[in-house]
Amino acid sequence: MKLESSAFEANDLIPAKYTCDGEDISPPIVWDEVPIETESIVLIVDDPDAPGRTFVHWVVYDIPATVHQLPEHIATVKTLPNGGVQGKNDFGKFGYGGPCPPSGIHRYFFKLYAIDKKLGLSAGASKNQLLAAIDSHILATAELIGRYKRQS
Repeated sequence: MKLESSAFEANDLIPAKYTCDGEDISPPIVWDEVPIETESIVLIVDDPDAPGRTFVHWVVYDIPATVHQLPEHIATVKTLPNGGVQGKNDFGKFGYGGPCPPSGIHRYFFKLYAIDKKLGLSAGASKNQLLAAIDSHILATAELIGRYKRQS
């Protein structure tokens, strides 16, 4: 699979608009080459450079296999219009929470998973609950990394 954003190139800086220094809205993302057997899509966005542990910024699951993008500024609601469901991020909220590193430059991993079933988890699932649910059901993965450093 391929995963891209019109907002930033792979390994480039994420524009401030999509961070706590800007509008703190989700960037647009698109994916392609999804396996034919895919029943649902999962997206996890996290920051492995956060102090102490990997910080989760966004969890979305049960996105229908027919959907191939998430537009800019996905609402922070439990269920999306396309049928996808949002989990809770490490800010304790539903939906996207933008990069806001305390110091230095951090990497943000956008990880997409093609899953062979619909998960049926309730809204608000954590990254760990999601990873347990998709274990042995992953057909393909794709990754997009963006970086960000706070404005001084």
